[in-house]
Amino acid sequence: MRKLTIYFAVLLMSLTSATAFAQNESIPVELIKVPEGFKVELLHSVPTDQGSWVSLTHDNKGRLITSDQYGGLFRITPPAIGSEEKPKIEKLDVKMGHAQGLLYAFDSLYCVVNGKPDKATGPGLYRLKDTNNDDQFDEVKLLRKINGGGEHGPHAVILSPDKKSLFVCGGNHTEIPNPEKSLVPRNWKEDQLLPRMWDAGGHAVGKMAPGGWICKTDPEGKEWELVSSGYRNEYDIAFNLEGDLFTYDADMEWDIGSPWYRPTRVCFASSGSEFGWRSGTGKWPAYYPDSLPASVDIGPGCPTGVAFGTGAKFPEKYQRALFICDWSYGLIYAVHLKQDGGGYTGEAERFCSAPALQGTDISMGPDGAMYFTIGGRRTQSGLYRVTYVGNESTTPIKALQLNDVAQLRRKLESFHKPNAGSEAIEMGLKYLGHDDRFVRYAARIALEHQSIASWGEKALNLDSATSLINGVVAYARNAESNNKNRVAAVKALSSLKTSELDESQLLELIRAYGLTLIRLGDSGGEDVVVKTFDSMFPSKSETLNLELVRILVAVNAPNVTSRTIAKLKAAPSQEEQIHYVLCLRVADQWTAAARTDYLEWFLKAASLQGGNSFPKFLKNIRDEFVAKMSDAEKEQFKVLLAKKPVTTDPYAQLKSRPFVKKWTVDELITDVNTKLEGRDLENGKNMFGLSQCYKCHRFNRQGGIVGPDLTGLGRRYNNRDLLSALIEPSKVVSDQYQATMFQLDSGKAVTGRVANLNGKRYMVITDMLKPGNFTQVNVDQIEAMKPAKNSMMPEGLLDNLTRDDILDLVAYLKSSTDKDVAIEESSEIHAAISNVAETKAVKKK
Repeated sequence: MRKLTIYFAVLLMSLTSATAFAQNESIPVELIKVPEGFKVELLHSVPTDQGSWVSLTHDNKGRLITSDQYGGLFRITPPAIGSEEKPKIEKLDVKMGHAQGLLYAFDSLYCVVNGKPDKATGPGLYRLKDTNNDDQFDEVKLLRKINGGGEHGPHAVILSPDKKSLFVCGGNHTEIPNPEKSLVPRNWKEDQLLPRMWDAGGHAVGKMAPGGWICKTDPEGKEWELVSSGYRNEYDIAFNLEGDLFTYDADMEWDIGSPWYRPTRVCFASSGSEFGWRSGTGKWPAYYPDSLPASVDIGPGCPTGVAFGTGAKFPEKYQRALFICDWSYGLIYAVHLKQDGGGYTGEAERFCSAPALQGTDISMGPDGAMYFTIGGRRTQSGLYRVTYVGNESTTPIKALQLNDVAQLRRKLESFHKPNAGSEAIEMGLKYLGHDDRFVRYAARIALEHQSIASWGEKALNLDSATSLINGVVAYARNAESNNKNRVAAVKALSSLKTSELDESQLLELIRAYGLTLIRLGDSGGEDVVVKTFDSMFPSKSETLNLELVRILVAVNAPNVTSRTIAKLKAAPSQEEQIHYVLCLRVADQWTAAARTDYLEWFLKAASLQGGNSFPKFLKNIRDEFVAKMSDAEKEQFKVLLAKKPVTTDPYAQLKSRPFVKKWTVDELITDVNTKLEGRDLENGKNMFGLSQCYKCHRFNRQGGIVGPDLTGLGRRYNNRDLLSALIEPSKVVSDQYQATMFQLDSGKAVTGRVANLNGKRYMVITDMLKPGNFTQVNVDQIEAMKPAKNSMMPEGLLDNLTRDDILDLVAYLKSSTDKDVAIEESSEIHAAISNVAETKAVKKK
């Protein structure tokens, strides 16, 4: 009887927890995964009348202040760590809200309002004060109006490391708030060598450079300075202990599957930095010398709040970590950054996660705890606290010494202002050819702030190749637009011997020529471009081919169309193929055979998959191409033009091959260990494409992003584990890519990855080959939910490959030497999960 009573008590507790979740209460802590030694507490499940909380700050008394996304401000007095008391919640009696940025500093509450312009308190930076010491804010002052709103509007406000200034950021639908000064040279343009195509779904059409921005201002908000730009929609910003600024920039999920898609990424926002966001197809590749690369590519997601672990009573590596919220996938990452020359690189660790844990903001408390909120878009909101209860030391960390290269970068950044003197010009010219990209960038920006009359001619006569290339980049961006300057820049670049340049230098050289054609005059130099690059195409480097096609089409190089069609037909990834058809849509030289191949590609492309805008982009590319055809050409190809695309099984080509056998690891491991030398890597690359691996995975900068990046896989896996991952994908499944199984009260089961939320609806990816297609799951219809046991990677992908094909594929996967691509730790790629407990969410009956 006693055992039965205990059983029902345990059952009642589990039902109570599950019922609370099903009633749209905050996610119970039992569902939240954190590293060993950490503890999560749910401090407050926010009722509907308190809104959906999106921003956090601690005041001078250790209390939290938060804002409803569509309503007012609330103040929370958290209980002491270890206390059983409930937090005290009070709505502040002040006409202020709709804030996506909050900061308590200088005895004031600063609010970045993201609301409708017709409201009494429209978008802008506000300062709230308590002038009569009654512990309420009674003075509200607009410091600066900011034109913008919505989810790409004005966002965060934070305190500078020296505690003397404020930093504010805004998304790409937000006008820069008329800054009086700028570390970013105000010469930004779209800089498109070929015509850009606007987003096919209508997003950000007409939005021009420089995109999202970060500004600095004084406590009174009187003087503003532009610090960094070129983001899509960076929501929050944070300084590390060494005083360097970081942000987490958003992707455009509608672009998934296209060559211009960029994943969410952590960026080091150095002085005067530009990160190359341009609307539609116009986003700049990370290797362009006139922009900077991300420190860490995260993947698809929806960035919200970020904060460094400085001040938290956590182990050292977490005190130094940048914590970032991915709203859509229910994740908080700990990004472990390290100095890498003048910049940073790093790795992202899955720190805190649960389905529908839509984190909105993070604040480190004076009590040494991490506080974070979930909510947004009127979804269920909650306040959580994370503490460390393990055995590692939590001694406060000290700032690290900057390496010599970083110190040089900072010296150059001190010249990011007009009239900086002769030293700025001397050092700028001297370091344009530095091995470190951040140093080269800082040197060029230092020059661009000075009068071009003082350095322009010198930049065109620099000795080293890298110096000259970056000197011409600076010259093209600042010189008067005329044919004389165009010819001078082309002449300078033509002095370089391309046979002596490595791939990165060639990519920068192509961009330097491109900027010259874009910005300087309207004619001259096309013949030099053809002479310089025509014989290189096609190259063995796929990345180089992408840029060669772009510039050769721009200068109407002979036979470029036919050569590009050949590359189009051989390209294994859809991103490469789409890049070629995008460039060719404006090409002028066409044979009947090439035009036939081009149009037939679109008939097959119906089977390709991508985000929401993906099929519309393909249609628009074709439509633009057809619009350039003459009436006679349209008549000649009318039968082909009338054909309708046919959707086929993406695995059709693989399935058309004869079944070989159901391979096992043991059957292949001996050959993999002994017979990889001298394999056919080109065939291995073809097998990677044939098996549709490119749909989900990236390899050497190309491919999908819904699965882990496989670049460097061979350096992280031993041969047996690599074979096991290919042949037995469900044997061990990383929780970073694990699906969730939803059992609905209708009896239907839905299995997939939660990719977004909207009110009471989970947006679930059920097919990784169709990342833009969501299955909607209503929270009120969920009977139970648990981690799925099977991988979302299909079984049997090697069954139609021969032994030699598999050995070539493995050799190809182990062949990468690209050190510039972020490599995930094997534990993150394919970590084993054991003792997975099912968690049931029972709908209230």
